[in-house]
Amino acid sequence: MPQTHGIRLMNTAFVVIHRRREYGPFDYEWSPDLHSVDLTYRGTRYGEVCSPAQMYVDLREFRLPQRVVQVAMLVTGGILQSLRNGSSVAERNARICRILSAAGCRRFVEGLQVADL
Repeated sequence: MPQTHGIRLMNTAFVVIHRRREYGPFDYEWSPDLHSVDLTYRGTRYGEVCSPAQMYVDLREFRLPQRVVQVAMLVTGGILQSLRNGSSVAERNARICRILSAAGCRRFVEGLQVADL
């Protein structure tokens, strides 16, 4: 039986599992000038992080469930914080778990999967 809720982390990308349906991959890539980070969903740009205080995000065109958007933004924030702090993969995963738990998304933490790449 497929997993009901969870997150699958795959290097820089991740998938949100909500009600047995997978949404993603969500990913990021540095802009060519390395001054910002472009956010993508299924390869399509949906946002940009210009600084820790400036971010543009718009996922409306994908018509995702609100809970998927919430979880995706929390995971993205955890990944970006980890990048900025130079955290290890284990520290990144722990940060993501703490963020999701604090936001009331514990069932996604319980379904966390880390792909071996």
